[in-house]
Amino acid sequence: MSEETKNDLEQANDELTAPASPKATKPAEARTLWRDAWKRLKKNKLAMVAIVWIIFIVLVALTADLWAPQWLGDPTAADSTTMTANSRLAPSLEHPFGTDTLGRDVLCRVIYGARVSLAVGLLATAISTAIGLVMGAVAAYYGGIWDTIVMRLADIFMAFPYTLFVIAMIAVLGNGIQNVFIAIGLLGWPSIARVFRSAILSVKESDYVDAARAMGASDLRIIARHIFPNSVASIVVYATMSIGGAILTESSLSFLGMGVVPPDPSWGNLISDGQTYLATQPWLMIMPGLAILSTVLAFTLLGDGLRDALDVKMKDA
Repeated sequence: MSEETKNDLEQANDELTAPASPKATKPAEARTLWRDAWKRLKKNKLAMVAIVWIIFIVLVALTADLWAPQWLGDPTAADSTTMTANSRLAPSLEHPFGTDTLGRDVLCRVIYGARVSLAVGLLATAISTAIGLVMGAVAAYYGGIWDTIVMRLADIFMAFPYTLFVIAMIAVLGNGIQNVFIAIGLLGWPSIARVFRSAILSVKESDYVDAARAMGASDLRIIARHIFPNSVASIVVYATMSIGGAILTESSLSFLGMGVVPPDPSWGNLISDGQTYLATQPWLMIMPGLAILSTVLAFTLLGDGLRDALDVKMKDA
């Protein structure tokens, strides 16, 4: 055997016995629905702007006690000695959103009103989502008489004008932020139940569900471990958009005097207080109105972006 042939054989043996490089042994990155959805969501500029705005408004509302009263004044109390001089001042460096009839800084009240609106939006949506998930799961999984009962009950709830139904419940429960999100949450479940029912119907006859049922898994385990994870995407989208609807409903109730009780600020009662002066001091309505518009639009754009991102039929560009 020639020397050149021996060298070639030794080199080939070395390549076969050499340890694999770190790059070659690095496992492939696991792909999941949520990881792929996040990649697609990051490409949606409007959705990312919405996320930034939502994070900003949440942080400002949560940290308001640390700086707002010192810089902008008390959002609820009026100083009787300066009330006349500071009443309905136009926007300025000292008061960026102007002041209201009692001389209170409008920006400060808008910031504290964000707490109310976000709390109602999140809590009311959580209540309605929880009820809707249970009702939708019962209707879709068991079917038959249970499906008929749940869906007819949902039809009854949806037959009444939503806002009037909420007003009637507030009239029974009384004013206050707790009663507002309870009323909105209890009356908002039918739509979520219908969405979740449709999602479950599309997956409950899948092979993996039949396999789990054949292995003796309980109904609760099948719903929680197999059906719910594969149906939750549509609920996430709908719940995100529902937060904006809950904020609008709370603002409407406060505007009508059936929500947050003054002097506590709410975007709705700020607009109600400023409507009298729309012709002369329009900022009293415009500023809280813009807060409602931007926040509700942000949740709507985020929900729209999540809908596209969670669509398994979409492919990465």
